[in-house]
Amino acid sequence: MANRQQTDPAPQWWSRPEGTAEADRRHGVPAPRPDSGGEDPVQDAGPTQDVPTQDVPTQDAPTQDVPAPGVSDLTPDGPAAVPTVRYDPWGAEPLQVVDRGRTPRGIRLWQVVALSLGTALFAGGIGGYLGVLAERQSSTRLELPQAAGAADRGRAPESVAGIAATALPGVVTLHVRGTKGSGTGTGFVLDQQGHILTNSHVVADSQEITVTFSTGESVTAQLVGRDSGYDLAVVKVSGVRGLHPLSLGNSENVQVGDPVVAIGAPFDLSNTVTAGIISATGRPVTAGGDKGDGSDISYVDALQTDAPINPGNSGGPLLDAKAHVVGINSAIRGADKEDATRQGGSIGLGFAIPVNQGKRVAEELIRTGRATHPVIGVTLDMDYAGDGARVGDKGEDGKPSVVADGPGARAGIRAGDVITKVDGQRVRGGDELIIKIRAHRPGDPLTLTVLRGGRESTLKVVLGSANGS
Repeated sequence: MANRQQTDPAPQWWSRPEGTAEADRRHGVPAPRPDSGGEDPVQDAGPTQDVPTQDVPTQDAPTQDVPAPGVSDLTPDGPAAVPTVRYDPWGAEPLQVVDRGRTPRGIRLWQVVALSLGTALFAGGIGGYLGVLAERQSSTRLELPQAAGAADRGRAPESVAGIAATALPGVVTLHVRGTKGSGTGTGFVLDQQGHILTNSHVVADSQEITVTFSTGESVTAQLVGRDSGYDLAVVKVSGVRGLHPLSLGNSENVQVGDPVVAIGAPFDLSNTVTAGIISATGRPVTAGGDKGDGSDISYVDALQTDAPINPGNSGGPLLDAKAHVVGINSAIRGADKEDATRQGGSIGLGFAIPVNQGKRVAEELIRTGRATHPVIGVTLDMDYAGDGARVGDKGEDGKPSVVADGPGARAGIRAGDVITKVDGQRVRGGDELIIKIRAHRPGDPLTLTVLRGGRESTLKVVLGSANGS
């Protein structure tokens, strides 16, 4: 009797998905066997043999049950014998194929390169922008420490800046063209009618006078009158509105040490402001004399100041702490001509005509075009080298040195007398006597100290009047 091998049916808990038979065959999964009533038909293979078993790999290759030689399962699809793999539910790996979708791929090289390039470009752009900002901050945005607080442009009226702000609108620069050339000087407005006071030597021999205001506006001016003995002149502009006349002070009240401000156009630098003090009063100063006959000599009982004054300042105002005019800048003292180190500009010795004298002369020039000079009616010996002013023995053209019935004659002055004092102030020469007299008005009384025959006496004289040049 032949032995029969019985194959156990599949467990009841095992099943395969429908419609996957072909797929299972392709993957090595056996098709379900037909219902055979519990037994599978087997072929008679002859005598029974012991068949050695084979080990089934578990990890390196797919797990399969290897049938014994000569024994095989038959599929119901045809007569061809197809070996099948027995399913072992207790095996290490199931025979089902589970579809888990497409296997995820790793990041490709081109994606890494693109991401790196984009990151580099972005970082470079940010870095460049920050670098530009840093450069601007370090170069164009450099800020140094500065005092905090709003700018205060206001100045005290008595300060130099306050005085300049008050006076500058009334100060003008004069450009004069004449037969001997051209020059520059300064002047200041006297009234709303357009009268301007300046020095006589500024407008001497003038053919054309141009006045420039602090605003830069320029107009033509006409000469009203001038007097070389006082070195003063008046010019006038017409058709100009909004003039700023300067206030005139009292030069009799000026004291040594008072602060003063000078305004002018030194070397044609208009609207130049300098400051100093009154360093002396009553300085006898003579200027001019270019004609040789003495007719153009100016005699000034001047205010001395250390406020810098240079050529071009002539005719400009000298102002006190209240911005009132106390003098008209007229002359400077330089080093001696023989000195090799002679300085052409200011050395701190400037001289101004007292405004009281300037006011009187300006009024006469505006009214009549000429100024009068106070006189005592005597001719002085200008070559006298002693102390005081000596009355000459003879006058011009052989005439008496004391004018008959003149102020001096009525006071008792004689030829050869030496006048040593005027109102108690020492006189050292003829120039000083003239200056002391011209510091007054015609009709003013004076007390003269006279030395005659070695004896001093005092004489009272009332000043007369003479037309100026």
